Amino acid sequence: MDNPFQRIRKPKAEIKKSSKTKGGDGHAGEGARKVGLKPKAGWQKRNFVTEVLIPSIFEPRSGIHATPNFPALKEGEICITWIGHASFLIQTRGGNLLIDPNWAKWLKVFKRMKHPGLHLRDLPNIDLVLVTHAHFDHLDRKTLRGVAADQPIIVPFEVGNLVHDLGFHTVHELHYWETCEQGALKVTLTPCHHWGARILHDTHRGFGGFIIETGGRTIFHCGDTAYFDGFREIGQRYAIDVALMPIGAYDPPSGREVHMNPEEALRAFVDLGARRMVPMHYGTFRLSYEPLHEPPERLLAFAREQGLEERISVMTEGCPVVF
Repeated sequence: MDNPFQRIRKPKAEIKKSSKTKGGDGHAGEGARKVGLKPKAGWQKRNFVTEVLIPSIFEPRSGIHATPNFPALKEGEICITWIGHASFLIQTRGGNLLIDPNWAKWLKVFKRMKHPGLHLRDLPNIDLVLVTHAHFDHLDRKTLRGVAADQPIIVPFEVGNLVHDLGFHTVHELHYWETCEQGALKVTLTPCHHWGARILHDTHRGFGGFIIETGGRTIFHCGDTAYFDGFREIGQRYAIDVALMPIGAYDPPSGREVHMNPEEALRAFVDLGARRMVPMHYGTFRLSYEPLHEPPERLLAFAREQGLEERISVMTEGCPVVF
């Protein structure tokens, strides 16, 4: 007799491996640069636990869950809704996709400092999910389980076994410059300067950003990265309409150069030759020493100096913007 209290497990999805993966760490010769794990000299002179983590625990979360107000789109229009951190809902006439969805209240010891812009239940039907790499602030298994509804998910190489048991129909693993087409959506994995290990011993996992092409428009989600000269190549390959660029977590406890600061992010935006920049990866999780409010202030100040302020769209969580 079946046990009615037994947890029902979702069937594991088929993982479609990249044809380009040939063992090893898979990063060499593809334009990506891997950040090492060695801390910067002098990192121990500051105490992240007492300066940041403990004070964050006692600070109340800010922000609200907005009431959904998704506009009807005309041909060629793109609607982008920032959920928070690196999470975005992108709506097009060709389908709805989520990138790096994360509704977690905690990342282990890191408290979420700002509520997600929307309730998970208020999302429209999601046709496709993208995850840029395996770090906990980008790949949250609980959120992905809530999003999964027998649709496909696209991840970098060797990340599929982290998501194949969550309720997705198919897991597509991509290598750099490899493309997967889903209906009217065309997705390509791009290199970056970061690393993909979820724990210390799985450094074989891939990492990157995504180019999304649909209806004659091109969106770039940068994922996580430090500045590197690969942005020029991405810009040479694609005419990017909107670039979603990380600007926070640039003063980490280890002192390593693993993320871009606002000035570097604007330099990368210029290298890309994109028409418009949407900043992300700030204001949600206190992963670094800089105050949560500092990244967009620094970005806009530098953009004014460079005459680029009108090309920057600072978004509010939960508020859709049509591009």
